[in-house]
Amino acid sequence: MDLTALAGCLGSTACTVTQITTGLILGTLLFLVASGLSLIFGVLGVINFAHGAFYMLGAYFAYAAYLATGSFLVAFLAGAAGMAIFGALFETLFLRRIYGRDVLMQLLLCYAFVLILDDVVKIVWGAEYKMMGLPQEFAVPPFFVLGGPVPAYYAFMIATAVVVGAVLWFAIARTRFGKIVRAAAINPQMVGALGINTTLLYAGVFALGSMLAGAAGALAAPVRTLTPGMGLSILIESFIVTVIGGMGSIVGAFVAALLIGSIRAFGSIGFPLFVDGLMFLMMALVLVLKPSGLFGKQV
Repeated sequence: MDLTALAGCLGSTACTVTQITTGLILGTLLFLVASGLSLIFGVLGVINFAHGAFYMLGAYFAYAAYLATGSFLVAFLAGAAGMAIFGALFETLFLRRIYGRDVLMQLLLCYAFVLILDDVVKIVWGAEYKMMGLPQEFAVPPFFVLGGPVPAYYAFMIATAVVVGAVLWFAIARTRFGKIVRAAAINPQMVGALGINTTLLYAGVFALGSMLAGAAGALAAPVRTLTPGMGLSILIESFIVTVIGGMGSIVGAFVAALLIGSIRAFGSIGFPLFVDGLMFLMMALVLVLKPSGLFGKQV
């Protein structure tokens, strides 16, 4: 514990801005992954334990596309769209066969694909670390906020996550598609009786959740080291986010992701040996005080 260092950072605007920026970066990546995880669970009732592997695969898709084209836009679209297609195929060929089965069956299937995808990445891209590097478009000097430097790519990541979150919330809360999705989460039999193709709907929802994981991986590729198994840590933190924010809540995922990002950023200064403990402690408090999550609905 180093409260002196934490107080010193909070007393410096430059350090505070830097740590806030770091927290926002961590939070935005967590939000994109956790929102997809929460959406899939809320509608399909499936705990997608392979979601972290989807994040990893999205990063590698972006890496491969960037090497081939040199365009970050193409790389980002490859990571997001590639995982949307992969997610739709995964749901169609494998996942839909175990709907309504024991949760252990779901976990075993998803964990099997975690191992399979990790090995596929090793075969295709190798087991060594990969670096995509910062795209040329963002190789510009950082701008300063209250004396703290904010790299241009970090600002782009934060803005992208905010826009994606806003569009996702609007689509779920204000559109006909969102109403159908929310209805299917509550009573899929009634939705099917009204003439809605629930099979296609489930595939679309899973593809959307997978796309969010792929988009997070594509955004992380320029600033993260790519390695097989890189999705495990963010998967665990995403589960923490969904528990704190509330399963199925996009707003809850956003708020919880920012909280976890802030805890990681400032906790690394004041509690460097207890950062993970702080996250799990917050989750435990939420489970005790409000088991449905901060924005989750009581079942």
